[in-house]
Parts: sequence; C-alpha cells; structure tokens
Amino acid sequence: MQFTDRQQRIIGIITAEKQTSISRIKELLRENISQVTLNRDLAKLVSDRALVKSGKARAVRYSISDRYRLFSPIDQETYFEKDPDKRAASAKFNFNIFSVLHDVPLFTPAETAQLEVLKLEYQENVEGLSSTLLKKEMERLTIELSWRSSQIEGNTYSLLETERLFTEKQTARNRTKEETVMLLNHKDALEFSVQIRPREEDLTLRFIEEIHSMLIKDLGVSRNIRSRAVGITGTAYRPLDNEFQIKEYLEKMCDLINSKQSGFEKALLAVLLISYIQPFEDGNKRTARIIGNALLMNDDACPLSYRSVESIEYKKAMLLFYEQNNLSAFKRLFIEQNEFGVKNYFR
Repeated sequence: MQFTDRQQRIIGIITAEKQTSISRIKELLRENISQVTLNRDLAKLVSDRALVKSGKARAVRYSISDRYRLFSPIDQETYFEKDPDKRAASAKFNFNIFSVLHDVPLFTPAETAQLEVLKLEYQENVEGLSSTLLKKEMERLTIELSWRSSQIEGNTYSLLETERLFTEKQTARNRTKEETVMLLNHKDALEFSVQIRPREEDLTLRFIEEIHSMLIKDLGVSRNIRSRAVGITGTAYRPLDNEFQIKEYLEKMCDLINSKQSGFEKALLAVLLISYIQPFEDGNKRTARIIGNALLMNDDACPLSYRSVESIEYKKAMLLFYEQNNLSAFKRLFIEQNEFGVKNYFR
C-alpha cells in the first residue's frame, strides 16, 4: 500500500485513538487542510482497505482495518518500551482474523520470488547429496532445531550438550530431567513428521494432536485440548478459554491452511495460528514449529532450525501477532530463517 505522508499521519492518529471522528482527526493533524481534502484522503484509505468506516452522518467513525494491521510497519523498540498493559494491545481473540488471512496473499511478489529461488536451491542441493550425507545433514538440523526450539521455551542445555545427548545418549550435568526429555521429544516429533509426512494430503487436527503428544510426553502436560484459561507471560492477550471454540478454530485454521497453494504460506500460518490459538495447556509453540516444518518439507522446501534467531526476537515477533495481529516482524524472521537454512544445511 502506497500512501502520502499525510495519509500515513492519519493512520497513525487513528491507530493511537483506536476509533475516532473526522473532526478529531482534523484537530490532531494540526495542519491547514480543507474538509474536502481530508474527506478525499479518508476515502482513499477506506478504498484501499487500510481503514474501516462505521456509522452515519455526525456519528461516522474510522478505525484501522484488520487487513492493514497484518502488514503495517511497527517500531518494535518503541512498542516494547511500554509495559504490556500500556501498549494499546488487543487482549481478546480476533475471530475475524481467519477471513482476513484467507483473502490476502501473505507474501509480496518479491518475497514469493525470493522464497521460490531458495526452494529451488535447496532442491538442487539435496539432489546432489548421497543418502548418507542427506541423513547426516537431517540429523544436524534436528539437533539444532531441538536445541533452539527448547531454548526459546527456557531450556538451558547448550548446543554442544544437545549434540552429545543425541549422538552419545549422555545427559548434561546440572540439567533437569524435564529439560532432557523436552529435547528428546523434539527429536522424536521431527523424525515422525519426516517419516509420515502426508504428501498432497491436508493438515488435520489429528496430526497436530499427534505431534503435540510426542512433544509433551513424560512432561506432566495434558495431551488434550485444554478446557481452562491460560495466561501468556509479557502480554495482555488472552487466548480462547472454551474448549469447543478452541477446537472449532483449530479446524478453521486447518481449513485456512489447506486452502492456500503456497507451502510457505501454509507453514507461516501454522506457526502463527497454533501459537495464537494456544490449544493446549503447554507445548503450543513447540508444536507450531514442528508442524510448520512438516508443511515446508511436504512442499519440498527446506525445514527451519531457527538457529540464528535470538529467543527474545522470536518472542517479540510472536507478541506483535498476538497483540496487534501484525505478522510483518514474524514474516521477516521466517524469510530470514528460510535463507539461513538453505545456506547452512544440505550443502
């Protein structure tokens, strides 16, 4: 979306105000602008689906559209300087986000071209490897994904300790049993998703639950869709707390993912939406990352290890989607990790 400086300032005003009138917008613009010009700007923003217009006559109000929120630029440093309760964050689950995500391409033409080039490079790299080297590279990625994915969740194993655990069956000193189990569960879940990846078949709730069950095995976590409310540290956002609604929106998520043609869009949606719905009492983001990789591999694209991602940056990008339904930061991270994977594995 291309907007003038003034139109961008109008968007900024409405973002801060959440919902506001024409007179209030004109007051906060603080420039000499005619009513006709302001009306023209607002009409343009509504036409381009950056704004939503509601009400009639003097009761007309403008708000930011869900479509615009998806991709709008956000200054992360400024945003996260504020406490969670002062960030003007959405605390409620947005039921409308599924229809918005269905109707828009998630990647620009340039981003799509970049990802397709990376996929082709990955495929050429894999074709040039012997079965022995291919197995070794998959084992390396499994170690690094298991380590980073667990580290994002607070696991204190180092990468070298994780490698020794997987290759020599030796646990690290001063680490808890739960940390060791978490890592081994990642290994089992990723290997399972590689072995049974259902090429050309749709993503199902059953497959998600199978992956989750593997990831939380022997960790004292319930296997079923949760029936209680959960809170998320560092945010005012509260996921759904009704198990019937949770199941309903998990199924809607599967329908949405299965409707997409791009394997990259499928994977991006899985990582974001499983985390957003939080269907289980624990292990949601771990499940999301494994499911996302299963969808990438099903499309013959490189799986992601997230090795070069700082855990705080991953969490911030995810929080922006929870609180603002903004996927720009996570999409950038996703593209960077695709490039990192292709340039560092299976070569």
